[in-house]
Amino acid sequence: MQAATKEITANGLNGARVDSIAKRAGVNKRMIYHYFGDKNGLYLAVLESTYAAIRTAEVGLHLGDLGPVDGMRKLVLFTWKYFIEHPEFLSLLATENLNRASYLKRSKRIRHLHAPLIGMISGLLDRGAKEKVFRANVDPVELYITIAALGFFYMSNRHTLSTIFGKDLNTPDRLATRGRHIVDVVLAYLAPRG
Repeated sequence: MQAATKEITANGLNGARVDSIAKRAGVNKRMIYHYFGDKNGLYLAVLESTYAAIRTAEVGLHLGDLGPVDGMRKLVLFTWKYFIEHPEFLSLLATENLNRASYLKRSKRIRHLHAPLIGMISGLLDRGAKEKVFRANVDPVELYITIAALGFFYMSNRHTLSTIFGKDLNTPDRLATRGRHIVDVVLAYLAPRG
């Protein structure tokens, strides 16, 4: 899976070669075909594995053990740091979006993988509303999309944005500043109104 992820990330789905994946992995390519059927089956397995990794890590945050504000802060910073530390995740997302999620639509696992995340966010939102630290009736899916978007856009466009604005957006200080900014935006959005 690691070899396939590296090959697909480096060359895109169309440019990735099973021969290269087999060589990277030190396996016979017939075994890849045996287990995954073809390159498309392997790619779907890579996508599922990639999503499973982030979703498993999120469950490990134990957000239910934290207060709503601290839990939300931890989730937002975790998501941001995950994007920084796992550029292959963002690359695979971009590839699959170019394919209009045609491979993910074939997955029997993908929706199940995301249920715990939405449950954790819903729990934080419900507790936050009861404690009057979050406003009520926030859609957990919309909120997660916002959290991911605030980080994904920055990471996927940081090279062009660095050039346009004449600032290196890849420095540790800039990345830390962006993480704090995302937290501030999300918590300001969640603050009770009126």
